[in-house]
Amino acid sequence: MQMHNPPHPGEVIKELCIEPLGLSVTEAAKALGVSRKTLSCIINGKSGISPEMAVRLSIAFNTSSESWLNQQSQYDLWLAEQHRDELRVKRLSAA
Repeated sequence: MQMHNPPHPGEVIKELCIEPLGLSVTEAAKALGVSRKTLSCIINGKSGISPEMAVRLSIAFNTSSESWLNQQSQYDLWLAEQHRDELRVKRLSAA
C-alpha cells in the first residue's frame, strides 16, 4: 500500500503555528527556549522533532507531544519507504 507524502513537521509548525500568530522565527525560538538555528533547521526540514522539542511545542501551542512525534514518525517512515527496493531484504516465512 502506497503512503501519501506527509508534510515535514517543520512545515506544520511554520504554516499552522508561527505564521498565524505573526511571529518571526527568532520570536518563536525564544518562546520555545531554543536557538533560532535549532528552530530554523526544523522549519526548513533539515532536522526532525525530538521528544524534548515535542514537549516544548505542546506547551507553547497547547497541543499534544504525541501529535508532534507522530507527525515526525509518519514523515520518517514515508522517507524510508521511498528506498524500499534498495534494502535487499529477503522475505522469511515458516516452513
